[in-house]
Amino acid sequence: MSGDPAYLDYDRVALTYDRRFEGRSEPGTLTALLALARQAGARRVLEVGCGTGRWLAGLRPITDDLHGLDVSPGMLHQARKRAGPLLLTRGQAASLPFASASFDLVFCVNAIHHFASPADWVLQARRVLRSGGVLAVIGSDPRHPQHQWYAYDYFEDMLDRDLERFPSWGTVLNWMVKAGFVQAEWRPAEHIQHTWCGRQVREDPFLEKPACSQLALLSDQAYDQGIQRIEAAVAAASAAGTTLCFSTSIWLHMLSGRAP
Repeated sequence: MSGDPAYLDYDRVALTYDRRFEGRSEPGTLTALLALARQAGARRVLEVGCGTGRWLAGLRPITDDLHGLDVSPGMLHQARKRAGPLLLTRGQAASLPFASASFDLVFCVNAIHHFASPADWVLQARRVLRSGGVLAVIGSDPRHPQHQWYAYDYFEDMLDRDLERFPSWGTVLNWMVKAGFVQAEWRPAEHIQHTWCGRQVREDPFLEKPACSQLALLSDQAYDQGIQRIEAAVAAASAAGTTLCFSTSIWLHMLSGRAP
């Protein structure tokens, strides 16, 4: 897997990964998860691609039987630092090391595009869910007409790579239907909006190379070239007596389905 150019070694970024959330509450994602968990009557929960455990730990008001799986030892090490117990396992999404019919809720947040075989993960999720259990996928799709991220304009080939990495919502829905899920629902979970003007853009935590997989996957040279393009654009606007603003408007949606 490490030979895949689209594979990010999260052990390298685990220590600083949560900086991306500093000063950002992003309550919509957790609100959506809490509402779904309550609706499903979830008592035993599994997050696949749990990373540092941010979203999993947020479900403590619902249950303490919280399981997380991630391939990265470094990310799991950070998750173990959270207050309260999380039941963490290292493993692959496409071969979940859990008994069949053992969970009420299985979910992932901004992670499905990292799975080596996401279609197989959906099948595995169906296997480990009890009858009536729920699978939920939360994430973004760069094909969405309202998806806007200024970084795509300055870092070469990044959008093309994302279009290859991120499955469309229609594709994910097809995987769920083929796996036998019913009562599929697709709804907004979070609208992330930020505007940085002029040199303030360098304060955007998502512009740091380790902050997101899109930038972390770039070579150091490609990343530096993108930063130079941004700085040149800011300087050109300033020289012309104007201020250039950089906007982000990203919709996170949740697609869920129920195991019959």
